[in-house]
Amino acid sequence: MAVLHISDMEDEIQKICEASLTARQMSYSPYSKFKVGAAILCSDGIVVTGCNIENASYGLSICAERTALVKAVSEGRKEFKGIAIAADIQNEFVGPCGACRQFMAEFNPTLPIFLVRVDRKVKVTDLGVLLPESFTPKNTKFDFYNGE
Repeated sequence: MAVLHISDMEDEIQKICEASLTARQMSYSPYSKFKVGAAILCSDGIVVTGCNIENASYGLSICAERTALVKAVSEGRKEFKGIAIAADIQNEFVGPCGACRQFMAEFNPTLPIFLVRVDRKVKVTDLGVLLPESFTPKNTKFDFYNGE
């Protein structure tokens, strides 16, 4: 997995990396104090952001990645070119949790993922690496990818 600086990336990717850092500031995380932001690049070029939102009933909390995906899908977007995820940890890259990995696999099982640190260093990976042999619509009787 490559580690780059945001400024060394193509414009579209710079845009979602910066947007994930900004989205992180909107986090509602009074319990964990762990702010996470995500920005997803839709196939039409639109960027949709999300942040983690906690709840006193902790199991009802939602991650930044799923917030962004839910917003995008609720606006009619279902094809994604990449997602950037930023967290507050200074010297470590934070990947998506297992639930978010599965949630993303529903729409693009090889989705490029850009893990962004606050110092603007970015680790590049993809969903195929983070969730190999994922369970997707292809595993069901309805093949979403082929419209069958």
